[in-house]
Amino acid sequence: MVWGFVTCGPNEALVVSGCCHMKPLLVPGGRAFVWPSVQRVQRISLNTMTLQVESPTVYTSQGVPISVTGIAQVKIQGQNEDMLLTACEQFLGKSEAEIQHIALVTLEGHQRAIMGSMTVEEIYKDRKKFSKQVFEVASSDLVNMGITVVSYTLKDIRDEEGYLKSLGMARTAEVKRDARIGEAEARCDATIKEAIAEEQRMASRFLNDTEIAKAQRDFELKKAVYDVEVQTKKAEAFAIAAKSKAEAEQLAKKAEAWREYREAAMVDMLLDTLPKVAAEVAAPLSQAKKITMVSSGTGEVGAAKLTGEVLQIVNKIPDLVKSITGVDISRSVHAG
Repeated sequence: MVWGFVTCGPNEALVVSGCCHMKPLLVPGGRAFVWPSVQRVQRISLNTMTLQVESPTVYTSQGVPISVTGIAQVKIQGQNEDMLLTACEQFLGKSEAEIQHIALVTLEGHQRAIMGSMTVEEIYKDRKKFSKQVFEVASSDLVNMGITVVSYTLKDIRDEEGYLKSLGMARTAEVKRDARIGEAEARCDATIKEAIAEEQRMASRFLNDTEIAKAQRDFELKKAVYDVEVQTKKAEAFAIAAKSKAEAEQLAKKAEAWREYREAAMVDMLLDTLPKVAAEVAAPLSQAKKITMVSSGTGEVGAAKLTGEVLQIVNKIPDLVKSITGVDISRSVHAG
């Protein structure tokens, strides 16, 4: 080997030992100057290793044999110098397969130990808890070898006694039971909600019917009041009309009576007055000392003539009254 620089990729580390170094020089993913013959260069893998951890037929805390398969990812920690130095002390010169085997055996031992401390139900129902315990215990042990546990997951649980099947059946029955209970509760809740909804619907309907009835009642009351007012007004129109008609008839009768009374009164007054009129007409004659009467040879003469002329004057009185008042005294007298 000639002297000069030696390089390595990010998935490995250089370990330079020999002259000029009290302890090995560790170079993860880089380069280092190496003197040939007086210094030695070795490489250690920093690759992540995937391990399938098998633990067949392990008795749990209940004495039930089960088999478990876990998947772990581990790697030599190159960023921590102390851990890398520890890993070099443990695995330098060994192949990656040999390192994987050592890590696998360690993980399997811790996995079996955790299985023996738990029940089948705990492992089966709470895989996260089981995985966490294996991860923590294995990490605390492998770190002393310079190996970091990146992850651990419980992949599979199985048994040859049918315990897990029975557990699954019990769980299935439990799930079915819970489903039936849930379904029954859901139906019950649905029935209750339907009943509440129906009750609310009926309450709304009754309230609506009540409001309708109330509105109908108010309408009927108002209509009755209105009808009474209308009938009252009609009775008042009819009363007024009847009263007006009666008054008109009474006035007509009064007018007729008055007219008849007026004619009768005038006739009566005329009859009472005629003697006075006759007396007044005859008064000048009674005061005359001498009356000379001329006869044409026809008609009456003397006192008869004088009396006839007085009567003619009196007979003209009805015509005079009729012309003044419109009352025919002669017709009234004849009708009477």
